[in-house]
Amino acid sequence: MFRALMVDKVDGEFSSEFRDLTDDDLPEGDVLVDVEYSTVNFKDGLAVMDASPIVTSWPMVPGIDLAGTVAGSTSPLVDVGERIVINGWGLGEGHWGGYSQRARVSGDWTVPVPAGFTTAQAMAVGTAGYTAMLCVLALEDHDVVPGSGPVLVTGASGGVGSIAVALLAALGYEVHASTGRLEETGYLATLGATTVIDRAELSEESGRPLARARWAGAVDVVGSHTLANVLAAVSPEGCVAACGLAQGMDLNTTVAPFILRGVTLRGVHSVMVPRPRRMTAWERLESDLDTDLLASMTETIGLGDVPAAAADILEGKVRGRMVVDVNAG
Repeated sequence: MFRALMVDKVDGEFSSEFRDLTDDDLPEGDVLVDVEYSTVNFKDGLAVMDASPIVTSWPMVPGIDLAGTVAGSTSPLVDVGERIVINGWGLGEGHWGGYSQRARVSGDWTVPVPAGFTTAQAMAVGTAGYTAMLCVLALEDHDVVPGSGPVLVTGASGGVGSIAVALLAALGYEVHASTGRLEETGYLATLGATTVIDRAELSEESGRPLARARWAGAVDVVGSHTLANVLAAVSPEGCVAACGLAQGMDLNTTVAPFILRGVTLRGVHSVMVPRPRRMTAWERLESDLDTDLLASMTETIGLGDVPAAAADILEGKVRGRMVVDVNAG
């Protein structure tokens, strides 16, 4: 038997509890995984606390990330004994996820853990770091390079933001970081940010179609008024990689940045990204991300600590990355 965190909803009543399960309880899939680590992301917080309709099938084991060792496989892509990582593909939403000591998944969803990472480090990266890398790739695809000028990261103290700052700085970009927690200025400086600004500068509705050009590009995890204000302040031919909605889903802007400065708004998603692009992102993470910096922004908790951590991340109390050791706590 193994332990898992399970959420359920019956007749509109939500419940969350730890259960002992067997392999017979697991959903269908061609790969059986001994899960070692998962993570706590904002989406996980929403699922565990039933704060948004993230879960699409009940009952559900949440956890949109997992890393572990393959215990059984009929997939041509995956061998028994291989270390794998999974991000997205509806894990923890429509298919049982990472808050369990065992999982059964599709081999098509798996990516080999890079040789330079442990499974714990792969989860310290997790969906947040993998998404940050996809954002960096998007900026590069649109010719925003280190010599182009400063690049802004919004929500910089969070998981995506922290790793985006570290990656961009390591690649030679001048990184400006926006945060609502100015007490984290020292932390962001250690990750490589040269300038830290108060998110209040960007979070209010301004109504200005264009502002002084300040950034060659940006990684935005906030959305809403913040994204509109960032777009208005991006230099000609710049690009904003947008991957989050911490402030809101709305976007009240004009065509001015796009037709007067040629700015590109590039949406970045992480759930259904094709396997080759995932492989590229993980290869770049292995080469570009300083694992010592990764460790400095990572906290490890046990499986039993997940509900409290889920509440904390929704309240904006989590800095950097939170790894879940599913075999502890």
